[in-house]
Amino acid sequence: MPQNFRLVALGIVTVSLVCSSSFSQPQKSPVHAEGHPWWQDAVFYEVYPRSFADSNGDGIGDLKGIESKLDYLQQLGVDAIWITPCYPSPQVDFGYDVSDYENIDPMYGTLADFDHLVEAAKKRHIRIIMDFVINHTSDRHPWFLDSKSSRTSAHRDWYIWRDGQAGGQPPNNWLSGFGGSAWKFDPNSGQYYYHYFATAQPDLNWRNPAVEKAMFDVTRFWYMHGVSGFRLDAVDLLFEDPKLRDNPIRPGKDEMGDPNMLNRYNDKLPENHQVLRRLRSVADESGAVLLGETYTDSAAELKEYYGAHNDEIQLPMDFMFCTVDQLSAPAFRKQIALAEATGGWPTYVIGNHDMARSYVRYGDGKHNDQIAKLMAAMYLTLRGTPVMYYGEEIGMENNDPKRKADVKDPMGITGWPKYKGRDGERTPMQWNDSAHAGFTTGTPWLPVPLSAQTHNVEREWNDRNSILQFYRQLLLLHHRNPALRDGDYVALDQDDPHVLAYLRRYKKQAVLVILNMSGTAQQVSFDLSPQGFFSAKAKTILTTSTLAPSGPLDHIALEPFAVYIAQVSP
Repeated sequence: MPQNFRLVALGIVTVSLVCSSSFSQPQKSPVHAEGHPWWQDAVFYEVYPRSFADSNGDGIGDLKGIESKLDYLQQLGVDAIWITPCYPSPQVDFGYDVSDYENIDPMYGTLADFDHLVEAAKKRHIRIIMDFVINHTSDRHPWFLDSKSSRTSAHRDWYIWRDGQAGGQPPNNWLSGFGGSAWKFDPNSGQYYYHYFATAQPDLNWRNPAVEKAMFDVTRFWYMHGVSGFRLDAVDLLFEDPKLRDNPIRPGKDEMGDPNMLNRYNDKLPENHQVLRRLRSVADESGAVLLGETYTDSAAELKEYYGAHNDEIQLPMDFMFCTVDQLSAPAFRKQIALAEATGGWPTYVIGNHDMARSYVRYGDGKHNDQIAKLMAAMYLTLRGTPVMYYGEEIGMENNDPKRKADVKDPMGITGWPKYKGRDGERTPMQWNDSAHAGFTTGTPWLPVPLSAQTHNVEREWNDRNSILQFYRQLLLLHHRNPALRDGDYVALDQDDPHVLAYLRRYKKQAVLVILNMSGTAQQVSFDLSPQGFFSAKAKTILTTSTLAPSGPLDHIALEPFAVYIAQVSP
């Protein structure tokens, strides 16, 4: 059973826990007194359009479906929607194989529908962020069709073409992330083209200035249509070693069953940052924000994506945070410290369309709802910008295919049975407990899990103890509490193996966050005098614990997986 939670008004905001089945309008967020850019205080929400809301009954979500849920997103507390690719596409990789960057795929609607969505979102103070597939196109894009037509075609050098080696072998040993060689032979021209992803996704040649100009112009097109920025897909992979040196091979196999390759010569090359600086200049012309799909292994690597002068990606996503796939206070404490060490504004995610849902990764099978609240309390109270994944706020779980015949994801088809692909985390949004969870009146493109009967928006909207209502209160605090919005991060009790605790300190205000990441009750105490709070007392703001009342900080009892957030006063 979900734990109860208690919310105490702080004077800066009064929160009602009385819910209705209709989506009422929240108060407008105040203008930021510190003059920060809008994205620093925003909450981003990733929408996978195929799976969010279907307006016409064809089983596939669409733009009108997204528009129909804007009131819900506004009341939830979302400031910006990141929409994964909805451009025209053969859908080999469900939109990440783009055949036209300046239009909308008919399955999702029209360009006019997109413009209407932008305007409708603007009225609700919600911005639209597009997904920019910057590394590759579809093999059906007109650029590639011309490129492969002959070795002398106008677009030949827009892609990576090379002769093979003796004996009919590809140019080198590079492997595709989708399995097998990263090179595809084209018998028409007698050369191979490079594709880091599926064979239907040829990589663009970013060493060609014409490619850069064309892709930068794509962003200008969408800025003219009102988008507020882009999430940059596969941004680590824009450049390849011009000498095409073989990558080193490590022992073992990868999840696709291929040799375990270290992508030394086709991943994270220095030239990436030159392009990102120029792309940022284009974004700055429109006051836009760039989010990066930045897979990094260290704080130093992550820091590079901000740029030496904060002139690259404003919000590089910290996926090192997601490598912690268990509830571990020491492990999360370490990753938070690494993000803080970059000197940039952190960007936290706990799930997306390419990884198993956080409800599954962190849940223990018995206390999943409590743990879902715990994870929400962490990434929504840290210093930084959070990026939610649709359905996280209701505790959606994976619905992985049971048979290979049911797999839609090309990675799952290749990797089966060791790797079942990404279908499980992309299932339809669960709006109610009706057939197909209220997502569609037709047959959904992916099956809805049985958990939709208990975890859906309608049911949780009317349950004051639900995950959804806990998210709503957290997002309200994120926006309204100055210490949570703008305060420093101060780690506390750094040797505690069970409890993650920290202070968010802003001027003379502070908020204490205590998260019991264990399945046993814990007792903690704090001396905040080094932070300037002598004889400090806590006033509860939000908690899932019945054992942690307001008062002195010398004895705080926490139930298993409990959340305790309190305002601290001298």
